[in-house]
Amino acid sequence: MRFSRRTRMAGIALVAASSLVLAACGSDDDGGGSDGDAVISVYGTNPQNPLIPTATNEVGGGDPLNNLFAGLVSYNTDGSVENEVAESIEGNDDSTVWTIKLKDWKFTDGSDVTAESFVNAWNYGANPDNKQLNNYFFYPIEGTDDIGNTTGGDTVSGLKVIDEKTFEITLKKSESDFPLRLGYSAYFPVPEAAYGDDGKITKEYGERPIGNGAYMLTESGWERNKQIAMEPNPDYDGNHKAQNGGLVFKFYAGGGADSAYTDVQSGNLDVLDQVPPSALETFEGDNQVQAFNEPGSNFASFTIPERLEHFSGEEGKLRRQALSMAINRDEVTDKIYNGTRTSASDFTSPVLDGWTDEIEGNDVLEFNEEEAKKLWAEADAIAPWTGEFQIAFNNDGAGNREFVEALTNQITNVLGIESSPKVYPTFDELRKEVTDRSIQTAFRTGWQADYPSMLNYLGPIYATGAGSNDGDYSNKEFDSLVTEASATQGDERYELITDAQEILLEELPAIPLWYANATAAVSTDLKGFEFNWQQKPEYYKLTK
Repeated sequence: MRFSRRTRMAGIALVAASSLVLAACGSDDDGGGSDGDAVISVYGTNPQNPLIPTATNEVGGGDPLNNLFAGLVSYNTDGSVENEVAESIEGNDDSTVWTIKLKDWKFTDGSDVTAESFVNAWNYGANPDNKQLNNYFFYPIEGTDDIGNTTGGDTVSGLKVIDEKTFEITLKKSESDFPLRLGYSAYFPVPEAAYGDDGKITKEYGERPIGNGAYMLTESGWERNKQIAMEPNPDYDGNHKAQNGGLVFKFYAGGGADSAYTDVQSGNLDVLDQVPPSALETFEGDNQVQAFNEPGSNFASFTIPERLEHFSGEEGKLRRQALSMAINRDEVTDKIYNGTRTSASDFTSPVLDGWTDEIEGNDVLEFNEEEAKKLWAEADAIAPWTGEFQIAFNNDGAGNREFVEALTNQITNVLGIESSPKVYPTFDELRKEVTDRSIQTAFRTGWQADYPSMLNYLGPIYATGAGSNDGDYSNKEFDSLVTEASATQGDERYELITDAQEILLEELPAIPLWYANATAAVSTDLKGFEFNWQQKPEYYKLTK
């Protein structure tokens, strides 16, 4: 069934749609004054890569970037869109050409944000020679097939600077919701100072980026494996003006979220936006913290690369289906997550417009011990199983160890094979091997939406060559359906998305697990806390 706004868990706004606010209001008590100069400490993970907008597609780097930079548009708490750096965004009649006019705006080094600041950054991100993880987000623009390598130069033909404050985007096909995605970090502007003599964005810039957002780095900036510290940008006059004296993203490599929770209780950390399983039964009654628990948009899975032995072709498809049906998701969400997760029935999120749980083939996500054994035996008839099935995880993420141990135990018990977790101490260590394709096991994955659309859960992760396609999945029919859905609206779009998901449910490039509630434990003296549509705190609103 398709859910209306009245019956879904919560509403996410599209460009012209009204929506419901996801936020709790428990922290809006104004029983005392707040200190606008207070620096707010928040939980984070060490970024995988230098802080370059086109090179960052994970939350460790994404959270700082979203506070250091401002895009053409910004997202309100409910997911609705407002112009930010853009004065106007106007499309032609068939939504293939978009004209962008900019406001007067500066980077924190005092240089102007110009049309070239955007176009040069996008040309850089679109060029495959630069190996930017967000390269996929430029695919819709005309000319991205002809840039770099042996085929062309360093510019995209579909990007044209008109004057200092105006540029034009020509798309390959009609995409009426293209402006919706322009608040995502891949589309942020980059100053001229970022580029070296060779035209490449320098590593030094990525270690200490010059942005144009609500915050800028402090003198100490990014201290690897420790923290990232930032202070308000005094020249910022956009939609997310800081109401505090700065942010510090603190990293917890050893004890992870458990150590962070203890720090919240003792007043040494202000915001933990992912409550560890060890505290899920008690945190809402813990008088040492303010507790938040509400429907969210995050999606959890694990990915099995096709390059692994036994996981390609028909054998691989059978084994993926068997593994999926060997997992008792309801048991894990109940016993480990205390009901703060909901077992997945698709690859997106129930809080999004057009979501449906009536997708042919999604019974493969239901626990079925007998069918799992049968499918595994069919795969063994093609090629007998050898080795051990492992799922890799990063130990600095809340609940990762617990759920991976539970999954591998279930797989061992149902399929009778050796299965175990493989631990990486930190997120960036895991992501390095995932990104360079040296990892030789399955690994935990998940998705926090970049912009409020079901298509954002599909194209960037499973389309051929997409930057977040960690398993290197490729299906031309799926690609075509996603492209076609991008150019349509309403029920037709949702039907195409359902068709695309039916392909994913048959081939399972990733194994969907559950949708996560937005949970947080924050210090008792913190004010202004609320989750946004992306299941992240509205950092700029936080005060003490």
